[in-house]
Amino acid sequence: MRRLNKLGFLALSLVMLWSCQENETQNPQLEEVPADVLAKVAALGFNADEVKMYDGHLFIEGDIKVSLDQLDRMSPSEGLPVEEHYHTDNLVTGTPRTINVYVNMPQKYKDATDIAIARYNAENLNLTFNRVSSSGQADITIKASPWYYYWFGILGSAGFPENGNPYGTILMTRGYYDNVSNINGLATTIAHEMGHCIGFRHTDYMDRSYSCGGTPDNEGDGGVGANHIPGTPTGPSANSWMLACGSPEGDRPFTNDDKTALGYVY
Repeated sequence: MRRLNKLGFLALSLVMLWSCQENETQNPQLEEVPADVLAKVAALGFNADEVKMYDGHLFIEGDIKVSLDQLDRMSPSEGLPVEEHYHTDNLVTGTPRTINVYVNMPQKYKDATDIAIARYNAENLNLTFNRVSSSGQADITIKASPWYYYWFGILGSAGFPENGNPYGTILMTRGYYDNVSNINGLATTIAHEMGHCIGFRHTDYMDRSYSCGGTPDNEGDGGVGANHIPGTPTGPSANSWMLACGSPEGDRPFTNDDKTALGYVY
């Protein structure tokens, strides 16, 4: 009887916890994207049918966070390349440089970040990554995104460099990633978002269906540049850390082509 009571109390607690989370997810609402904003997104080459907006920010390509101010500063370029590995026009400058990363999340996320950092540092780039224990030291902060991101279909997000600095925030939805058991898979996800922060875009931008499935979907220039990286393939680049989609349980350490791309840019 005592065991049943304990189980009953646990079940009640879980129901109450779920109710609180459910209420929290139901309160925030996605904002309607104005027609002129969708027109700008479409002009930049993005799929305007898949844009989401919350708190004055757009979420494009599944994990790229762009403010409305940033959108106004973007402009499409001519003659988009159709290659695999590529980077944005704006990169991190002032190299050689140390990029400090602060993780405001549970220990497993810190462990996964350490693995991601070790992968970058093993390439002897002009960027050295270092995990710090204080937010005041951080160039990039990795923190939990609101629970409702999961319901919006946004599992993680980052942005691209501006003014020579890496994008400063990576958001990870704990309601999803807490359930990932493969620490190396989680490290790949974090390394992917770090890649965006320093200027790398999806390697299958010309056809996201390569990694995501579904119908062909070309991301286009996006107004931030799509610059082919010499020495990288012009066809699909299997297992790249910057593929648009992938299982969070799947580990994708840097391929030889990834290493070429990283070495060329940094």
